[in-house]
Amino acid sequence: MFKKLLQWVYLAVGGISITKMLGRQCSPICSRNVDCAPRPRRHRGFCVTNDVGCVKISGGSRRIMRGACACAVVCALVALCCALEPEARAAAERQLLALLGLPRRPARRGLAPPPVPRAMRLLYDSDGALPAAAANTARSFHHTPTELDRRFPGDHRFRLYFNVSGVPTDEIARGADLTFQRAPNITGAQRLLLYDIVRPGRRGRTDPIMRLLDSVPLRVGDDAVKADALSAARRWLQEPQHNHGLLIRIIDEEARGAEARTPHVRVRRRATEEDDEWRALQPLLLLYTEDARARAARERGETRLTRNKRATQRRGHRAHHRRKEAREICQRRPLFVDFADVGWSDWIVAPHGYDAYYCQGDCPFPLADHLNGTNHAIVQTLVNSVNPAAVPKACCVPTQLSPISMLYMDEVNNVVLKNYQDMMVVGCGCR
Repeated sequence: MFKKLLQWVYLAVGGISITKMLGRQCSPICSRNVDCAPRPRRHRGFCVTNDVGCVKISGGSRRIMRGACACAVVCALVALCCALEPEARAAAERQLLALLGLPRRPARRGLAPPPVPRAMRLLYDSDGALPAAAANTARSFHHTPTELDRRFPGDHRFRLYFNVSGVPTDEIARGADLTFQRAPNITGAQRLLLYDIVRPGRRGRTDPIMRLLDSVPLRVGDDAVKADALSAARRWLQEPQHNHGLLIRIIDEEARGAEARTPHVRVRRRATEEDDEWRALQPLLLLYTEDARARAARERGETRLTRNKRATQRRGHRAHHRRKEAREICQRRPLFVDFADVGWSDWIVAPHGYDAYYCQGDCPFPLADHLNGTNHAIVQTLVNSVNPAAVPKACCVPTQLSPISMLYMDEVNNVVLKNYQDMMVVGCGCR
């Protein structure tokens, strides 16, 4: 029943119906009063119907159609979530979460979410551009205290443990930076040595097995210190049961490698520091991963646009004084998706919503240059102008899509930044 409802859902602002949105192919199904002849055997692919005509996509345009369907599905499911009964609303929410690559809605723990690390805010403000090549997801992790911490009471030699078990198994680590904040008013040349604890030692029995990951000089004037922990992160994702943490040593280079008495970096909480204050100063692991969808798109050689951050902020209502004829021409039209409408504002940090847009309008003969018509669309429009009964008009569809970035909290209060491709219409055309 719910799937049948999805097949005929109409966006209130666009009049767009989507058939079998979640399947791999669909037969052309046209809305009423539309001159469109279905040819399911000749065309395999996706189809979308609207007030103008029937869109049939195949060949090189399938990626645009997949993205357009994904963008439209998000809008349709958000609309459904706001209007359906609780049971159907839950089903729509599950479909939307699956589209976003989430197995379930992150359960909120505690009355208020913790502050978002500054490093994650900077990544989000950089239009979702991640420093690790091919990565489309960034996660932040803080140290999880364990019983082993008692073995490292000093500031110059300590252990950090990051619980990365919540990372989906289909994601591949592309980068991992361990970031330390500088301690003020410390001078002298020091060096940070980062080790992966492959196997912890047992007192009086076996020595620990450790592998050196990075060696970073500590100099006065550095704002923050980063060490590369990628090889350890990859091992943790492949063998989570063998995640024994990282060992950090701070040595004094002026004292021939002796342990530094007063390290340049902050590793311990002071007795006078509040929780929020220490959370902003404690070591932070930034893990950059690539999920299966992004990997498949990269292997297909699909090019991606960078996110336009300004487009994820809701615009104010603008007065448009255009002639009726101009409004009927194929063009991009406004459509805002508000995450608060589906009750997600408690775990999505940013954005609160985004401009998805949609395409609607006529493709008249002759096609103007700004309508981005293909050669096939031009020929089809010409034939339609001569014999409307022979073929339908070319249809107004998305020709260019761009991603958005979403910053949210997972179930264990880790901050996640993820880039979602093909979520916003950039350009429309006649195809």
